[in-house]
Amino acid sequence: MLDRIKERLSGIPLRARLVAIISLLLAAGLGIAGIATTTVVSNFLVRQVDEELHTSAVPLATFPQPGIGQGLPSDYYVRVISESGDVKSNRTDAAVTLYGIPNLPAMTYDEAAASKGEPFTVSSSSITSETESWRVVALTARVNATGERAVVYVALPMVGLDKTVSILTRTLILSGLGIVLLGGLTAWVLVERSLRSLRSVEHTAAQIAAGDLTQRVPEAPPGTEMGSLAASLNAMLTQIERAFAAQEASEVRMRQFVSDASHELRTPLATIRGYGELYRLGALDTTDKVDDTMFRIEDAARRMGKLVNDLLVLARLDEGRPVAREDVDLAELARDSAQDLHALDPTREVAVVPLAAGGGEDDPDPDDPTGQVPDSLVVEGDADRLRQVLTNLIGNVARHTPSGTPAEIALGVRKDDGVAVLEVRDHGPGLTEEQGSRIFERFYRADSSRTRESGGSGLGMAIVAAIVGTHGGHIEVAPTAGGGLTVRLTLPL
Repeated sequence: MLDRIKERLSGIPLRARLVAIISLLLAAGLGIAGIATTTVVSNFLVRQVDEELHTSAVPLATFPQPGIGQGLPSDYYVRVISESGDVKSNRTDAAVTLYGIPNLPAMTYDEAAASKGEPFTVSSSSITSETESWRVVALTARVNATGERAVVYVALPMVGLDKTVSILTRTLILSGLGIVLLGGLTAWVLVERSLRSLRSVEHTAAQIAAGDLTQRVPEAPPGTEMGSLAASLNAMLTQIERAFAAQEASEVRMRQFVSDASHELRTPLATIRGYGELYRLGALDTTDKVDDTMFRIEDAARRMGKLVNDLLVLARLDEGRPVAREDVDLAELARDSAQDLHALDPTREVAVVPLAAGGGEDDPDPDDPTGQVPDSLVVEGDADRLRQVLTNLIGNVARHTPSGTPAEIALGVRKDDGVAVLEVRDHGPGLTEEQGSRIFERFYRADSSRTRESGGSGLGMAIVAAIVGTHGGHIEVAPTAGGGLTVRLTLPL
């Protein structure tokens, strides 16, 4: 039963429930105020009647003879009952018809004395009269010449009080109904106006559900509940839009990645397949041709293996696996890499220099006061991965700059933020601004004329950026002073 009631209530619109609650609370408040007002007014009027009774009753009790109630208004009722049973009253037939007679209790002299003249209320004995109740005071007196004891009842009809309270009650009820009705209408208008913002939120949500993620909730004053709600919803919608945009961009990159990977793998596979078909068809009729073909097949397989290995490295880096943490000396890696580059091209002058030496205009603040290469610059990270970064960078220098051009590996600490900085500088043709902005994209080759044999797979710089990123570092490219390219990476100490 309770669940059914809750279900029905939940189906009522919010605005109707709010207006109903406000109206009920207003009615309850007015009802309580009306009852309190009626009670206060009634008690006040009763006290006035009691004071009037006391003022009139005391002289009557002191001098009950010779006339009963002489000099009193006609609405007073006086009855004297002596101990001998003699009953006297001032009520005339006309007064009885108009006011009726109170139902007086039978009290003894002692009971009347014990009441101490406190007024009390009794009903009327006649249903035809206008008076429904009487206010009565019972006093003791001595009557007759013998001083016989008697009880004197003095009663005053409460017809005026009853009418006043009745009129007041009706007035309060009618005015209360009017106030509740007016309050309900006002509440409906205010609730309707307040919920207008919620309807705009509902409309915005419907548009977003239809696929328009650019929609935003209309702003409201910041100090209000709707203002806070609108700000929170808009912030959430901005995050959702960015997340969807990032997801779409990621899907585009993934499709491009798969397409590029397929394209890169197609060439060595086609090479291997083509030479295999030549061998099957008997076109390789001499030993020299067979040897040359096997060499080409081996070279294609080697390039394909390198490409697959690079893809595997990127896939593992994309998984976000935590890197091994050990002390790695960047100064030692820099010296080893310089020797490796010199071994690749003995005609090339390769030097490890301090960070301030030979920097370009975009170089970080040259803040090495000693002008010396640090003997040791230790960071935390994976030694093999960081070595791979330098291997890829010097490999690019060897492949893409003229033989014999100098190269430097700069090393130092940037004082303003306390990070290790390593730069690989060449003095080759450099890159355009557009090429520099795309150099870390996968399968991107700055020079479209470079073949896969001479230019690599196009994944080397992407791997470098991914490795630096997993170490909490940053990588960028900038022009080298005098021409060339500088690849700068920063790593936290």
